[in-house]
Amino acid sequence: MAGALALRPPRWLPPTSLVLSVLGAADAAYLTFEHYTGSTSLACSDKGTVDCTKVTTSQWSHFLGMPVALLGLIFFVVMVLLCLPQVWRRAPRVVDAVRLVGAAGGLVMVFYLVWAEFFKIHAICLWCTGVHILTFVLFFTLVFGEILRKPAEPTA
Repeated sequence: MAGALALRPPRWLPPTSLVLSVLGAADAAYLTFEHYTGSTSLACSDKGTVDCTKVTTSQWSHFLGMPVALLGLIFFVVMVLLCLPQVWRRAPRVVDAVRLVGAAGGLVMVFYLVWAEFFKIHAICLWCTGVHILTFVLFFTLVFGEILRKPAEPTA
């Protein structure tokens, strides 16, 4: 729309969202590796309430036939691509909405998985909790970044 006021994100938003997405991708990649190798080298407790093996090998470790670890990895790889600095600078405004909707979808999945851990599996996985926290922080970082958008500097 010609003449529309361009809004730019706060300076901290692109690098913060990228770092959160990369950290999430790394955590999800580790969980995906463990899923496909049988969780034999999972660096986490397997006794008591914190029992990563129980969580990552439960029936709840799949969603619609796909490993949730792989879904998490796909989610974070997409978020890394959407949060690259050049995407923040050059992509049309609709990409901001896609970024937010994607993060919201990730957060809905986190709520489902936390529910499964607490009420169905009766155990938690620390690596999964890391993914959950990163998804939560990424979502709210993007929301606050949208709230704090400022008019772009006029170009001469």
